[in-house]
Amino acid sequence: MIGRLRGTLLRKQPPHLLIDVHGVGYEVEAPMSTFYDLPEAGGEVTLYTHLTVREDAHVLFGFGSEAERRFFRSLIRVNGVGPKLALTILSGISVDGFIRCVQENDTAALTRLPGIGKKTAERLVVEMRDRLDDVGGAATAAGISAHPRDEALGALVSLGYKPQEAALMLRGIKEDGLSSEELIRRALQGALRNG
Repeated sequence: MIGRLRGTLLRKQPPHLLIDVHGVGYEVEAPMSTFYDLPEAGGEVTLYTHLTVREDAHVLFGFGSEAERRFFRSLIRVNGVGPKLALTILSGISVDGFIRCVQENDTAALTRLPGIGKKTAERLVVEMRDRLDDVGGAATAAGISAHPRDEALGALVSLGYKPQEAALMLRGIKEDGLSSEELIRRALQGALRNG
């Protein structure tokens, strides 16, 4: 598996890149979110990669951060979302914007992305809701500040609680500027009292 490339950017023509790594030219496909931060041709670039093996080709996808790659990998686990559509999503909406769409069941915003119809948008909202902790981790790693309640929800889910259980645990807690750590502590204390 090729996990990362560092080399000289020879050519960039969205969505394709050509990167020279010690004399070997790697063809890579990347979302526009990665393209915006690339240097001009001739500059050095580091990309986190995901290799997809098909019958007719091996396709290498590149991302400017591990967070983008993690988001991409979460997307392609959704039924009916392949790597090309995942690139389209990454190119058309930020990670925090996507999280907001899932949390608010905003399928209309997702259908504005090329190649996403109503059914695919609904599937994305339903299936990605259970993976928000992965995507939230991607948002945090990308420097996107998540709401403390969302961070607490993601942490509780990663501790083994179902999303619905975690939401119920947090429901009765007044935020009043509490950190995610304090919300988690209070939710766990409440679970122990009620259990």
